[in-house]
Amino acid sequence: MSQVKVYGRDPRTAGPIFKRQVIDPPSVSKLMAKLTTSQGISTLCRYGLDRETGATSHEALRCVANAMLLNEPSRQIFVDLGYATKAAERLKLGNIDDEFLLCRILFLLTYNTNIDFVPLVNEHALAQSLNERTAHHSTAFSESGRRGSRASPIEDMAMVEALKLIFNITHFYPDLIPTFTPSLKSLVNILLHHDLPTPPLQSPITYILNALLNLDLNTAQMTRAESKVENSPLFPDQHPEGVIDRLTSILFKAVKEHPESELDEAALPLCTLLRRVYEVASPEMKARTRELLLPDDQDREQPLGKGETLSARLLKLSCSPHLPSLGENISSLLFELSDKDPNKFVENIGYGFAAGFLSSHNIDVPASATGEGSGGRDNISGRGDINPITGQRWSAENKQKPNLPEMTEEEKEREAERLFVLFERLRATGVVDVKNPVQQAVDEGRFEELD
Repeated sequence: MSQVKVYGRDPRTAGPIFKRQVIDPPSVSKLMAKLTTSQGISTLCRYGLDRETGATSHEALRCVANAMLLNEPSRQIFVDLGYATKAAERLKLGNIDDEFLLCRILFLLTYNTNIDFVPLVNEHALAQSLNERTAHHSTAFSESGRRGSRASPIEDMAMVEALKLIFNITHFYPDLIPTFTPSLKSLVNILLHHDLPTPPLQSPITYILNALLNLDLNTAQMTRAESKVENSPLFPDQHPEGVIDRLTSILFKAVKEHPESELDEAALPLCTLLRRVYEVASPEMKARTRELLLPDDQDREQPLGKGETLSARLLKLSCSPHLPSLGENISSLLFELSDKDPNKFVENIGYGFAAGFLSSHNIDVPASATGEGSGGRDNISGRGDINPITGQRWSAENKQKPNLPEMTEEEKEREAERLFVLFERLRATGVVDVKNPVQQAVDEGRFEELD
């Protein structure tokens, strides 16, 4: 079976597993040459799922997973042979190698097959098995942020495959989302304590975020004791700000360490998850989120979007032409942090950054939002110290204006002479008909000759 696995990885030699083909080269085993379309997959499935779990079973399942990856029709063969239900039943055993292989196989079945996952969840406890597996992975993490010393790389690999499967099931079968609510607490714990890679938006962090993204956070809120947000797995009493702090920390690292070309796809789920968490947060946690993501007094020492803080970076990304999806998502997040109030929105980020979003969403901006009618000095909420266009404090803006010394009479004469010469040269070219303003002033009697 190990030899079949070696041939099954290479498209040049894997063909006999999933299609009828005669192969002569002596480098290919006789066993491979005898396999036909259904016979190849069915033989591997019998070794993989019709016998007890073990080394032979795992090797056969690796062959099946490789075949499904290289040849999509083999996925439907697996389903037609009835092995999807056996895979769901096998997952109940809790074996880590089984988890890695079976979750990968079931994940591949979510694409281009006619399988219905509802019976797998309702009749074969697939959701319960996956909830138990995420709980198992969660127990390996604590505030130390590291797994036990005896943990093997297969642990993270199996967890990733389980999370990918959870995401696809909840994406393609929204009615099954409530069955995965028990995983919320486990996923939050893993998110809080798993080491962040560099850059952060890669496996396994991205799969943790994706799995959380589809879960019903509102349901979790309503089913907890006394319906208090603080008792939610998202906002535990002992550390309610943990999830918000962690998500914003990941976002800050992401915008610093990922190339901008990657962010439109990579950071979109993270930004969306922040919006969903904010939606169900308590007033205190909403205030905490605004504190972390909106410009503060230090940011207003210069025009907003000019610094290196998280809020400044987000504002710059929100109007980047290379990030159409993420830019829109960031603007929506900032609008929600402003209570969806155009006045607060402009006050928080400046009209320069707010105008495009408000215009594209057909949201009218009151004249007070731009300071019109009062010389631009009395903007929203009576904050006359803020330039409503740039978001910078007027006092800081005035400090940055150059303080040029008054020109002496001699310097003024030299400057006038220089301009006279430049205009005479321009007129001599014949390209334009321009009258020297110095000569015009003389002709109009505005010059007086002194002794």
